[in-house]
Amino acid sequence: MSALDAIDRNILRLLRLDARMSTAKIAEEVGLSASTCLRRIKLMEHGGVIRGYTALVDHSARDAAMAVIINITLERQTEDYLNRFETAVRRHPEIQECYLMTGGSDYLLRVEVENAAEFERIHTEILSTLPGVLRIHSSFSIRNVLATRRRK
Repeated sequence: MSALDAIDRNILRLLRLDARMSTAKIAEEVGLSASTCLRRIKLMEHGGVIRGYTALVDHSARDAAMAVIINITLERQTEDYLNRFETAVRRHPEIQECYLMTGGSDYLLRVEVENAAEFERIHTEILSTLPGVLRIHSSFSIRNVLATRRRK
């Protein structure tokens, strides 16, 4: 996909605020016809700019799920080590997010678990078997303070 222009960036901003916003409403906000706006959205989806849509769920509405933030340090930071690690992470749906980081660790991962036993299983069966891992540091969240920020 070619570079995003100001209208594309505005469409993305609106979708980040409310992915369920109608195409007609987005089009009105950015000054396009609904069909032109939908075409731009589809191009961004097919081009991989928009990778998907999701719902932010109130964790208090779930069965006491806890977020676990995991810092991973690799043995080496070579391209081969990074690629092997990232390929392996993508195979595990238990890992909801994975970020390549600067600073003290190489990756930051987020998983959600119902209890310590479930995390122990993930740690034993998944995290400790990922290729090239030197160190795993995990922190359990107490509560979610902010999942997204709506800009007005």
